[in-house]
Amino acid sequence: MPAKSKEQFRLMQAVAHNPSFAKKVGIKPSVGSEYTKSNVGGKSYAKLPERLKEGGPSLAVGRGEKLPVSQGAGLTAKGRAKYNRETGSNLKAPQPEGGARKRSFCARMQGVVDNAKGPAERAKASLRRWKC
Repeated sequence: MPAKSKEQFRLMQAVAHNPSFAKKVGIKPSVGSEYTKSNVGGKSYAKLPERLKEGGPSLAVGRGEKLPVSQGAGLTAKGRAKYNRETGSNLKAPQPEGGARKRSFCARMQGVVDNAKGPAERAKASLRRWKC
């Protein structure tokens, strides 16, 4: 029986590969492996875990996919398009004018800057670009 959603597929894959987790959630590993095998050739759920194995897509300043620290240190439209295409994400452009996304981003990035072991130059630059 194929999985009905990405979440169900991931759960069944975890059950199939981790007996202690399977016992914890109360699903037999054989059931998880049956779900996982039935999705091969179906939807792209079988490819989900491999998408980010290498640490994500390679984005570079030189190819115009990221801005240098001196210009605000964010992704360009080209970089966002590449990241979305390769990972299936939905990254959006910065929201410096305000709103819930801005508040959330500023709170998360401030935590990165506060807890950084090094100078966190890119995080500081992105905070300036978003006008946090």
